[in-house]
Amino acid sequence: MTKITQEEVKKVAHLARLELNENEINNHAEQLEKILDYIRQLEKIDTNEVPATTRAIEVTNVFRKDEKKNSVCNEELLELGPSREDKFFKVPKIINE
Repeated sequence: MTKITQEEVKKVAHLARLELNENEINNHAEQLEKILDYIRQLEKIDTNEVPATTRAIEVTNVFRKDEKKNSVCNEELLELGPSREDKFFKVPKIINE
């Protein structure tokens, strides 16, 4: 496998509009090489029999049966508000004209 070169790091840094000094370039090249080595190790693992997942813990939705229910009367709901006008809640004006 090829090693990450300083020129490759400089090119990516340029494309990402990053200013890196020589020490940072060397450091990033080493870190990227370690990451790629780890990925190479993972690629050797046989995962053919492992089912694909999207989460570490399986999540299932709990649904309830839809049932028709009587709702609270509008008049009773309007009585719960601090102030009302006809069939609406009355609120303080917040926009100046």
